[in-house]
Amino acid sequence: MTVVVVGGGISGLAVAHGLRSRGRDCVLLESSARLGGAVGTHARGGYLVEQGPNSFLDREPATRELATALGLEGRIRAADAAAKRRYVYTRGRLRSVPASPPAFLGSDVLPLGAKLRVMGELFTGRAPEGVDESLADFGRRHLGRTATRVLLDAVQTGIYAGDVERLSVAATFPPLVKLEREHRSLILGAIRSQKAARKALPAGSSAAPKLSGALSTFEGGLQTLIDALVSALGDAAHVGASVEGLERVGDGWRLQVKEHGRGAELNAKHVVLAVPAHVATGLLRPLDATLASAVAAIEYAPIAVVHLGFDAGTTPAPDGFGFLVPSGEKRRLLGAIHASTTFPFRVEGGRVLYTCMVGGARQPELVQRDEEALVALAREELKALSGVTATPSFSQVFRWERGIPQYNVGHLERVSSIDAALQRWPGLHLTGNAYKGVGLNDCIRNGAQLAESLAAGAV
Repeated sequence: MTVVVVGGGISGLAVAHGLRSRGRDCVLLESSARLGGAVGTHARGGYLVEQGPNSFLDREPATRELATALGLEGRIRAADAAAKRRYVYTRGRLRSVPASPPAFLGSDVLPLGAKLRVMGELFTGRAPEGVDESLADFGRRHLGRTATRVLLDAVQTGIYAGDVERLSVAATFPPLVKLEREHRSLILGAIRSQKAARKALPAGSSAAPKLSGALSTFEGGLQTLIDALVSALGDAAHVGASVEGLERVGDGWRLQVKEHGRGAELNAKHVVLAVPAHVATGLLRPLDATLASAVAAIEYAPIAVVHLGFDAGTTPAPDGFGFLVPSGEKRRLLGAIHASTTFPFRVEGGRVLYTCMVGGARQPELVQRDEEALVALAREELKALSGVTATPSFSQVFRWERGIPQYNVGHLERVSSIDAALQRWPGLHLTGNAYKGVGLNDCIRNGAQLAESLAAGAV
């Protein structure tokens, strides 16, 4: 066996598909009864609900290339135009997030003094070299305290559900650090980057780029992507197959595997651990305690996803994509997606669907509540934050004890040390959302790149 991929989430599936599409021999082992990991769509009572990620931005070439290879390019569905507006709950109500600098000046999302402080970003200096700055410290330097507390915290909440005081800006938002390094001011950098992008377009070109950049999913939900990957892999993918041990043997690897209760050994030239950090830690510790400790230090934020569905006519269809709640508001909801507004095909007959997020790094204890209590919490918060008073006719809760990896200060150094330690173990590779990107696009891109390197014999 050339390559064994351990873990059947989107990262492992992307690696395995990339290898098989290049004619390389591989097998994928997944300990649970299904493939897809956190990604999955369920049809329940006239609703399509996602158990984990809800969508992706159509701006990653690797994701579009994968969709094309699987025959899914024509099934990509962009968010409805009604979902363009986004909201932040601040100062007692939902306020629209401005989509342009002129709109920002006229908006009420920040008080006047805070808006003036943001404009003062033009005179901000660079951070000292070699400092891994928290997102909060970076934001306060450039945007001021209020904009950081309201806007920057809301943005990270929608991605990481983290603690803005602990997250590393270089690990979570590297484009911001790049703008600062190259242009000093984020505003000046953004203006100059837009001008450069316009100049780079061919003269007279009006053709739309292939990648729309739009918030997107697949017809039938993200499960459509998983189903296509599973079908393409065929009998190369095994469920109910857990790896019990991993050891270096000669110039390769031996895996102790238990598949549906039966023990077996597999030998491989390469092993890809595409599993959560805590699972990788258990496999690595007997092999390399230092490497295992570095991987184990990656924290996760627990998340509960609470879907609430309302019959047609019982509550107005909400405007926009949804809303986020900064931690400073001291609410129990991280935010909510207006799922039926964003992707109308996900409901039948005029129903309304809210997808609420609870927990995160700041309120992990909320995820421990039972399903009934989480539904009650989501209902109470929706009523308080957006005025939804109707009684839902449908609810569904998905709970993730280890939901989103936290790229806290020191993350880049930690990942660098992990990469260095892996050099001691030729043929051993780590991938997944714990290391170099938490999003669906990140996992697909990193998986495709690893597959290409393995197929070319470059690693």
